[in-house]
Amino acid sequence: MTVWDESALKVAEFLLQIKAIKLSPKEPFEWASGWKSPIYCDNRLTLSYPTIRTYIRQQFVKIIEETYAKPDVIAGVATGGIALGALVAQELGIPFCYIRSEMKGHGMQNQIEGVLNEGQNVVIIEDLVSTGMSSLKAVKAVRDVGANVKGMVAIFTYGFEKAETAFADANCELITLSNYESLVKQAFQSGFLNESEIEGIKEWRVSPSTWKA
Repeated sequence: MTVWDESALKVAEFLLQIKAIKLSPKEPFEWASGWKSPIYCDNRLTLSYPTIRTYIRQQFVKIIEETYAKPDVIAGVATGGIALGALVAQELGIPFCYIRSEMKGHGMQNQIEGVLNEGQNVVIIEDLVSTGMSSLKAVKAVRDVGANVKGMVAIFTYGFEKAETAFADANCELITLSNYESLVKQAFQSGFLNESEIEGIKEWRVSPSTWKA
């Protein structure tokens, strides 16, 4: 689910302007998974731009207040969701914690850093959702301590069917500020992509694991 079409286009425009999202249909990127992709996204770059960082924080807070009222805790997914999550928690005036991809191999061996108690209502902040697997590991970690995940809010999603199915199966609502469709529309309007390049990106989205394999 993505809210506010105009806002989604504005976020996409911000991400393109600062090259947090890079488009290269002719010379695709290679993700850590081995997939070839015409899109590369690093939303951590938004933290270096106060105006953009503030807009994203405000949109997160608006979504959370309108959809989930006031949760007990905001949890950020390491690493991209940590700083953004802390900013959101600060504005809401509630506690913050963050979730590692796995337990530490030393010390207290924590996967969740900060205070999170059984029965608390949590909204999870993520910067990017691709296949959804790492994001849903964070959901599981929160549930494993007995806390209640109200939902996850992220900056951007590619909208892969695999991710949508995984979130539905996990019974976790995902709301994003922007998404693939908004990105393509804004990229065309702003001249980042021409019509033929858009067709190539649409082909990629249909089968990203085999595109240009």
